[in-house]
Amino acid sequence: MSTRIEDYALIGDCETAAMVGRNGSIDWLCLPRFDSPACLAALLGDETNGRWKIAPADGAFRTRRAYREDTLILETTFETATGKAVIHDFMPLRDGSSNIIRIVEGIEGTIAFDFEFMARFDYGQTVPWMSFEEEDVITAVAGPDMLILHSAVPLTGDDSRVTGAFTVQKGDRLTFALTFCSSYLPRPKPVDAEAALEATESFWREFTGRCPDVDGWTGPVKRSLITLKALTYMPTGGIVAAVTTSLPEKLGGTRNWDYRYCWLRDATLTLLALMKLGYYEEASAWRNWLLRAVAGAPEQMQIMYGVAGERNLREWEAPWLAGYEGSQPVRIGNAASEQFQLDVYGEVADALMQASKGGLARHPRGAEIGDVLMPFLERVWRDPDEGIWEVRGERQHFTYSKVMAWVAFDRVALMAEEAGEHDASRRWRKVADEIHAEVCAKAFDPALNSFVQAYGSKALDASVLQIGMVGFLPPDDPRYVGTVEAIERHLTSDGFVLRYRTGETDDGLPSDEGVFLACSFWLADALDLIGRRADAEALFKRLLALSNDVGLLSEEYDPKDKRLLGNFPQAFSHIGVINTALNLSRRKGPADDRSDGTPDVTVGLGA
Repeated sequence: MSTRIEDYALIGDCETAAMVGRNGSIDWLCLPRFDSPACLAALLGDETNGRWKIAPADGAFRTRRAYREDTLILETTFETATGKAVIHDFMPLRDGSSNIIRIVEGIEGTIAFDFEFMARFDYGQTVPWMSFEEEDVITAVAGPDMLILHSAVPLTGDDSRVTGAFTVQKGDRLTFALTFCSSYLPRPKPVDAEAALEATESFWREFTGRCPDVDGWTGPVKRSLITLKALTYMPTGGIVAAVTTSLPEKLGGTRNWDYRYCWLRDATLTLLALMKLGYYEEASAWRNWLLRAVAGAPEQMQIMYGVAGERNLREWEAPWLAGYEGSQPVRIGNAASEQFQLDVYGEVADALMQASKGGLARHPRGAEIGDVLMPFLERVWRDPDEGIWEVRGERQHFTYSKVMAWVAFDRVALMAEEAGEHDASRRWRKVADEIHAEVCAKAFDPALNSFVQAYGSKALDASVLQIGMVGFLPPDDPRYVGTVEAIERHLTSDGFVLRYRTGETDDGLPSDEGVFLACSFWLADALDLIGRRADAEALFKRLLALSNDVGLLSEEYDPKDKRLLGNFPQAFSHIGVINTALNLSRRKGPADDRSDGTPDVTVGLGA
């Protein structure tokens, strides 16, 4: 039986991350980056695809776990009939190498533990050459990659499996460390586990110590901030959508995607979340990543990039992996990176404006990028596209795509006016007005009293909730109020929001999916926007209750089976926690001090 998605926790070093189960098994680890091949891949197969498990020998153990307060140090408490012990799992920031450290501490009585380590490079496919150099030092080598395991207890085994057994009693602290390095370079020095623990705690405490109080929501906001930081590739500032690939949107289904990349669509909401909470260094790093990534010809701009801005994200399948609970295929890379999506131009323009209004120093290439992007968008905004949900069916005239094209021209017109460039402002305002008129004429269905997914469609789509949030219409416009109410009535399951009904939209894919948590946060924001604050707060509380025991959220949720679905943890779900908490707390920051009246909520993350 697979470990449930919600039974995993995250540890990371702001360059990669690992997934740790409640059963003491690390089942997913990519090295040296988030998007590198996994060397522990049991998450998408079984133990023979790689895992590192430390757990009581008595299978009847009980567990509870939590992160050490305001940190990413995971503490899992195991209790058996004979005693109690805690495993402290963490990844210190790098000092030339990547390390996972596991400290087993005896608390009460005595507990016998089993140890198992199975390394598999290349996404669970390649069995390495294991060398037992000493009883407590083992290396695993496959081509350019090496893992060095330092153990506090003697270990035995062969190339396929390393095992051990040990006992802890009250006061014992046994340390295990796994280090990744290149097989052809000098080995790094062994890590000092206790010093690394102290430094890791100090790093996270300093980070969270900058978070202001958010009127009753500070706990989940801090946890979401930590998660967002953990999903950041610190060398570049890029923020990945999730640390996993191919966790399914329906168990046993085929909607399994690789989310270990950076979406432009996240730009504005990420900036707003960081700036409102005072994290300007992180916001600036993300903005700078964004501008580097989109540099070049506008017609070549992608919707997503690698953590350093890479463009080649070729999609392929790993048939040797059975998939999470049989959900196939397992995909590596993401073909959606090659799609044409109009909305990302609006998100980039909005992000640049929000960064400027939020107080970030102007980037020397920011204006130049606008000068290149806008004439291109002026030529192509009438074209159909694949849309925010990255459909793999026919291109359509998606409403959200057109609205975000309007956002691009609206924001650039505002910035040009502020800069005294009146001719440019008039030019872009004229295009914005043309798009606005077309959307109102072709995307609103009077019979439904709602904006619809695409021109000529009768299908509802949660993305149109953004119409009031980005300032396309005022929140009290009857057409927007009607849209919010229509989605609330017809596009929800157990009160949570679907992206769209897959049976009503030709998205080129079989099977159903769960409710989309980001869309549910949008509905909470929209309800608050139209004056239904009590309903917004009630929905927000229900969404927070979906978090697992350590405060993490995935992409989707199955209301029937009460299971988290999709890649995990999901950046945009946690951005939703932050921004909805800020909206409900009415916390004001520099980004709110606007003369143009544009709302400070916009959309993020595609599928």
